[in-house]
Amino acid sequence: MLTSYRRVVAGLLLLVGVAWMSSAAAQTWTDVIAPDLRFKVEMPAPVERATADEKEAWYAGPRTVYQAALNGQNFDFDHIDYKPDFPRLQDSKAMVLELGRGVAEKAFPKDKYKYIRDEAFTLEGWDGYALDIETEKGDGVMMRTVLVKNRLYRLLASYAADDTAKAAAKRFVDSFKVSETR
Repeated sequence: MLTSYRRVVAGLLLLVGVAWMSSAAAQTWTDVIAPDLRFKVEMPAPVERATADEKEAWYAGPRTVYQAALNGQNFDFDHIDYKPDFPRLQDSKAMVLELGRGVAEKAFPKDKYKYIRDEAFTLEGWDGYALDIETEKGDGVMMRTVLVKNRLYRLLASYAADDTAKAAAKRFVDSFKVSETR
């Protein structure tokens, strides 16, 4: 009788261990590094990569998109290259403001959402824009836009109204690094 009890307990412990390992594996993070080594960002695994053809005359090629999810949160990262003679590259501060905030203001009106962070920043000497927006409940999004030479990077992470989800979004946006310095 004691032996069968031990087997049941051992079986339950094994199931709990497998469930815990599955949960831990689902929460692993991985480094996404560009094939040309121009950037690195940390995202929850697995990460899906895709390209999208863009029709804008000033784009030098397709948009590259990376997407991941973690506990209902979305993590999106993309980049696109502009042709070197694109006029707005001359005023990178205005460009990241327009691309980092312009569309967001329409999607997230200030009378319904709280703008937690809404400011220009620099990343390794490059112009960027940070925008963190929350609802009254405390869930929200963190967005970053950075222009490096003729490449525009955009990061977006959603989060629920809890500290763990918010920390994961912050981990993602803060992990972004570029190899090019000004």
